[in-house]
Amino acid sequence: MMLFKRFPVSSGYDNDVNNDRHIAYTEWGQPDNPHMVVCVHGLTRNCRDFDFLAQALAADCRVICVDVVGRGQSDWLTDAAGYDDYLLYLSDAVALLKHIGALDNDRIQLDWVGISLGGLIGMMLVIQPGLPLPLPLPIPIRRLVMSDIGPLIPVAALARIAQYLGKDPRFASFDEFEAYMKKISVSFGPLSEAQWHHLALHSVREFGDGTYGFRYDPGIAASFKKHLSEDIDLWAQWDALHIPTLVLRGMESDLLYAETAAEMQVRGAKARVIELPGIGHAPMLVSDDQIAIVKDFLLAEKATSAA
Repeated sequence: MMLFKRFPVSSGYDNDVNNDRHIAYTEWGQPDNPHMVVCVHGLTRNCRDFDFLAQALAADCRVICVDVVGRGQSDWLTDAAGYDDYLLYLSDAVALLKHIGALDNDRIQLDWVGISLGGLIGMMLVIQPGLPLPLPLPIPIRRLVMSDIGPLIPVAALARIAQYLGKDPRFASFDEFEAYMKKISVSFGPLSEAQWHHLALHSVREFGDGTYGFRYDPGIAASFKKHLSEDIDLWAQWDALHIPTLVLRGMESDLLYAETAAEMQVRGAKARVIELPGIGHAPMLVSDDQIAIVKDFLLAEKATSAA
């Protein structure tokens, strides 16, 4: 069973203008299960992308899927400049863990699954000791899954995303919205019609004038476009990562190059990399084969002990 919840964030780190907002999330599985999996979506996506994966994990894990600030059902920032502040995302993540009781329970085994932006948030949380966060993370992240993201983000891919990000198009019907979403998201790969419909249904917002648009703050684009002059290089952060890490790469991805993925296997976390044909950016973890890959990685120790 899935539960939808919201909680207030009023962090000592955030600027006052961005305080007093709410973060939304879904919760799956038993609330007393010490094996907790936190799932975080990509740049403009939302927590309902993980419904298929969470349902598959719910019998074995407590699964928390969060709407990052400015996306889905979470509040938008008053000051859009905050979308470019990675410490705000980390602070919100720690606030979520505190809210759900993960920080007060030494029995918790915490795993992190992130698609694109969500993977970067997880990576930064793992290496966060020393960062100026108001809430420390006293429990370690045990395993990390990163879908189609790495420590080198090509500026060409950022420029492609910038072509549609923040344009805030409006459509006369839901069907028109869904067709447009499928067009700009074709790199997700060969999803079924039911899967596309699910993603569209939870990505749409109906406005007061009867039109339909995306459920994310177009202000995200203002800060994003500041990074269109050069590649983003996070190799120093990757080299500080030393936990079991699974990387899924779409073989047609323009955001995670094959050369970058290969280097990720020998540096830092020395990740296990699985390449998926017919997919670009990013594998959405909704198909049975992708769910099985992630589930096997997260439950590997349980499978070994049960053998």
